[in-house]
Amino acid sequence: MRKRFGIISFFVLLFIAFIAVWNYSYYQGQEGAYIPIEKNYLAPMIVSESDVFKRSEYALDYADMSIDENHERSIKSYYSNRAYYGAPPSIPHNVKDERNMGGNSCLKCHENGGFVEKLKAYAPITPHPEMVNCRQCHVPQQTQIVFKKTNFIKGSLPLVGTHNALAGSPPVIPHSLQMRENCLACHAGPSAPKEIRVTHPERINCRQCHVSNDKMMEDIGIFIRNIKTNE
Repeated sequence: MRKRFGIISFFVLLFIAFIAVWNYSYYQGQEGAYIPIEKNYLAPMIVSESDVFKRSEYALDYADMSIDENHERSIKSYYSNRAYYGAPPSIPHNVKDERNMGGNSCLKCHENGGFVEKLKAYAPITPHPEMVNCRQCHVPQQTQIVFKKTNFIKGSLPLVGTHNALAGSPPVIPHSLQMRENCLACHAGPSAPKEIRVTHPERINCRQCHVSNDKMMEDIGIFIRNIKTNE
């Protein structure tokens, strides 16, 4: 009798422990996920993804902004002033002072964009405004003609709409993220090329759905194994 009572008591305790653990787990699961915020305002809120949210305050403005079809940029013009795929764009206008730094000159137009009446175009927004020595990478265009023929090849550009894992799935990011983490700088607003302008800028956490893939992909046809050589 005493043995039977001990066994029953043991299973009752197990049941109570199960109820307690399940109850604790359930209520813990009801709490929203949180991201620790650094007390020091100079530190990024999310270290690994901080630059993605640089222009998040303008997301709703971009969503409500009408499209100026008469002055839209295209992906062709986007790449026209780059020496090769992935290269920094050259400066397609005159630069008055060679020693000007970003905050004194370039960032006046390229930090937040806007329509430039003189050039009849929208100023592209830089994804890295913190790098104020713009002329270290960006140089003015001296000519638009090839002054000497070479065998240099720019490389093939990523085609829009061909980087989806499945039909209708979010496209992957076909370029590296170094210095281009700030997605809305290039993919939202009136200066964004129409082919890559995002339809939902209010969803500011772009990397939640779009993953990086900086490998150039090409169709190799149907793979057939050679039975004789096993290759």
